[in-house]
Parts: sequence; structure tokens; C-alpha cells
Amino acid sequence: MSKLTVLVIDDDPVILELLRVNFEIEGFDVICAADGEEGLKRAQTDRPDAVISDIMMPRRDGLQLLADLKADPSTQDLPVILLSAKAQKNEVQQGLEMGADDYITKPFDPLELIDRLNAVMTRPRR
Repeated sequence: MSKLTVLVIDDDPVILELLRVNFEIEGFDVICAADGEEGLKRAQTDRPDAVISDIMMPRRDGLQLLADLKADPSTQDLPVILLSAKAQKNEVQQGLEMGADDYITKPFDPLELIDRLNAVMTRPRR
């Protein structure tokens, strides 16, 4: 079985590096992007197995990115986990209703994020 590739998108370089290191330790290949615009391009060209994206970012926020991924036939089935400091129930619900497979609030435990990504990856796709 080949390694899964995860695209991690966050404008905070510390979080980006934390996630990259944790996913690599767990055996994932990792692609990083610093904002939603770069993330969308990387999703379309690099074809990752899953996307982890912050919501509050410059140039294209995580919800815009999610909408664009779901509107594109080449990326619409890509599992997406949103990661955000926005923790209000209505904000979480909005992300899930827009098609996110999971929504994790900051601060978060990187190992829990990996567990939840593994759970998302084993679910049957829509």
C-alpha cells in the first residue's frame, strides 16, 4: 500500500511546520501551502488524497477553498478537514454543510487530527 498524501494549508508557518512534521512522522507524504489560493492550485495539480485547511487565511479563505474544491469535478470527492479558531456551533455547522468531512477547532492535538484524518479516509466516499 502506498503512502497517503495530505495537503496542509495554513497561513501560520508554525502550525504548517507542526502539521508537516507530525504527518510525516505518521508516514504521510505532505504538501504544504501558505494560503487558500496556493492550496487550490496544489490540490488541482498535485492530486493529494486529503486536504487539511485553516479557515481564516489571506487571498482565499478555507470556506472559499472548500466551495471551489467541491465545485470542481476533479477535486469534488477529495476529503477535506477544516481547522479553525472559529468554534461557534453555527460556524462548525456551516463548514460541514458546505461539504467538509470534519471540522476541528484550535487549539488542537496533532495526534487527534491524525486519528480523525484516518477515520475520514476509511469512510465510504459519497
